[in-house]
Amino acid sequence: MQTHEFTVTETVRLDKLVAETVTTISRSQAKGAIEAGQITVDGQPAKPKDKPAVGATIHIELPDPQPLDVTPENIPLDIVYEDDDVIVVNKPQGMVVHPAPGHPNHTLVNALLYHSPLSSINGTL
Repeated sequence: MQTHEFTVTETVRLDKLVAETVTTISRSQAKGAIEAGQITVDGQPAKPKDKPAVGATIHIELPDPQPLDVTPENIPLDIVYEDDDVIVVNKPQGMVVHPAPGHPNHTLVNALLYHSPLSSINGTL
């Protein structure tokens, strides 16, 4: 569990304030965490659009990131250009780009992992 706590020093929207203070999450992630009750203002639930008063205490409890288990798949790719740093792919219409609930495989990411290693994002692929 990731825990953060800070005191409000300026009056701004809660989602914006959290995203600016906890730089590891985006504003939309902050909004989702607020709506899920993982972020409170002075111990009380809040809304993303709320503007906490200066001096209020913001408490954040975020679950640890879950590692993604993405399997490389031998899916043919139409590679337009490739060098050591860049791959340009002509993605077929309808091909899902990222694995997600409902589409855990047969995605562009699965195909690219088979073809070439991808860099990670924040330690997570």
